[in-house]
Amino acid sequence: MAELDTLDIIVLAAILLGTVAYFTKGKLWGVAKDPYASSLAAASGAKAGKTRNILEKMEESGKNCIIFYGSQTGTAEDYASRLAKEGKSRYGLETMVADLEDYDYDNLDAIPEDKVVMFVLATYGEGEPTDNAVDFYEFINGDSPQFTLDNEPALGNLNYVAFGLGNNTYEHYNIMVRNVDKALQKLGAHRIGQAGEGDDGAGTMEEDFLAWKDPMWKALAEKMGLEEREAVYEPVFGIVERDTLTAESPEVYLGEPNKTHLDGTPKGPFNAHNPYIAPIAESYELFNVKDRNCLHMEVDISASNLSYQTGDHLAVWPTNPGEEVDRFLNVLGLTEKRKDVISVKALEPTAKVPFPTPTTFDAIVRYHMEICAPVSRQFLATLAPFAPDEASKAEMTNLGGDKDYFHDKINVHHLNIGRVLEIVGKGQKWSNVPFSAFIEGITKLQPRYYSISSSSLEQPKKISITCVVEEQKLPGREDPFRGVSTNYLLALKQKQNGDPNPSPYGLTYEITGPRNKYDGIHVPVHVRHSNFKLPSDPLKPVIMVGPGTGVAPFRGFVRERRKMVENGQTVGKTILFFGCRKSTEDFLYSKEWEEAKQVMGDSFEIVTAFSRESNKKVYVQHRLKERSKEINELLEKKAYFYVCGDAANMAREVHNVLGQIISEERGVPEAKAEDIVKNMRASNQYQEDVWS
Repeated sequence: MAELDTLDIIVLAAILLGTVAYFTKGKLWGVAKDPYASSLAAASGAKAGKTRNILEKMEESGKNCIIFYGSQTGTAEDYASRLAKEGKSRYGLETMVADLEDYDYDNLDAIPEDKVVMFVLATYGEGEPTDNAVDFYEFINGDSPQFTLDNEPALGNLNYVAFGLGNNTYEHYNIMVRNVDKALQKLGAHRIGQAGEGDDGAGTMEEDFLAWKDPMWKALAEKMGLEEREAVYEPVFGIVERDTLTAESPEVYLGEPNKTHLDGTPKGPFNAHNPYIAPIAESYELFNVKDRNCLHMEVDISASNLSYQTGDHLAVWPTNPGEEVDRFLNVLGLTEKRKDVISVKALEPTAKVPFPTPTTFDAIVRYHMEICAPVSRQFLATLAPFAPDEASKAEMTNLGGDKDYFHDKINVHHLNIGRVLEIVGKGQKWSNVPFSAFIEGITKLQPRYYSISSSSLEQPKKISITCVVEEQKLPGREDPFRGVSTNYLLALKQKQNGDPNPSPYGLTYEITGPRNKYDGIHVPVHVRHSNFKLPSDPLKPVIMVGPGTGVAPFRGFVRERRKMVENGQTVGKTILFFGCRKSTEDFLYSKEWEEAKQVMGDSFEIVTAFSRESNKKVYVQHRLKERSKEINELLEKKAYFYVCGDAANMAREVHNVLGQIISEERGVPEAKAEDIVKNMRASNQYQEDVWS
């Protein structure tokens, strides 16, 4: 056989490579990418390839106004987005919204004077920063934060605006925005307008925000020489119909939170961007009464990398009830198009699409929008120009502009957006409203947080929660206002306990999840760590006050100490003050307390207050006062004092009674007793896990 020379070999190799390339195109290379598909990085919050230099980001995107948010439940993020839209439409500002955890802060000193930074900051729990604002808060409040330049003062060039979200039932009301404002001014920054404060405890958050922002805009316009113009809606997102895809197409998201869930291979870390689809191991009813429900539910985390500590919170990712999904789609004229596939893309470089696409209208509304939340007055004003007729337009304008009229017609009835549009339009379809306006104007559906009622020492791979199914009868409203998450959990409990088609109170849910991925029974969850913890020394006495479902974390605490005793340890005095209506109806975990007493002996005691078993209503604070001498003695032994439950009434009353006990038992003035209680809080000897 003749030998091949070098040229022959090169030619043959080239032909072979060309043949391989031809037959593998579209398989191994040259694969056409979906221009609208969301990557896992975007969906799960990964920051790969993104700059953390805020000045660089502002310059490359041509922005002169950045709105940073510190948000735990999505409200602060929503307000930040609203400020961004209004700044652009009314004043021509080039705005961008930014998550505080996405950027570094050492070059805040390099932001020029002709730009403005806004901070929208929620205070979480007992005066803590929200999870995404921890690093910023620690940096700006540090002894000597290090910036990139040698300015004197360090932030002399920075112009800023500040609004806080707080709750006056907490001692450290709006402490986040107050401390950040103080720190910025100490560093030489210039605040424009007043620092605003919204009060969720008084139920005035929305009106506080609206009352703050108008004078703020006036002050900002004067400072920066801005001209106000007629606000015209400009979409932040574009909606693209994907005619070549159907709801059955494998690349279409039907409610899956990110790419790994879509592919059927979800992996950790499981967190606020990436839930674990947890099997429900057990669920049962705790109340012995017909018209009220309280659930005990246990989820199994053994197949995940999740872990928890006693006292943490479990976040449940709910879905919206079918009735409200249908109402919303119907009033927009989208019922026939609910399964149509669309992509949502940002029309400006700094905007983030709040859910993965391509997807369907049904999936967006069911899994990603807070369509059941009370509607905001400002949003109604935004929708007025798109009303189906002049009468509806006039009514929407009136509702958006008159806070008293809005309160009487909408707010007191807790009406959501779908119901408002039905009422105002008298059944007409609001098909003129761009769907992008709803994506921008309705908050993203948020996880709900529940105090964990199990002990990680006793059952590290199972997490239990205890929750009352929310139902609120309101004057002037035919049907009660029902909680989204608790009724969803009730449907799951009914399904697990044998009901093939659960519909609690007429509500139905897609409880099998997108593509039946939650069937079995499963619920999407993640764990949020808390500072609400037992003392590290098990010999320390603990006093716990938790009426109703406020007992949830204390069930975990008691089970923890019970397990310690079973393991041969000695524990300190453990007293639980529990209250409910009647011992025969809603005495939560009554048998468990008896069992704990048998194991723990004199180290455990439960003190009960049944408010409807006598002519005079008796509450936990009354029982606490009756035990004044013992409570004071335990506190003098450095007992830890815990409160969980309703912040507005119970927690405030307990706080006051504790001050009275210290004052009377120690013979000190009430002001001195109050200082003692404050010091207990500061040293974590007094802890609260409360809600409004």
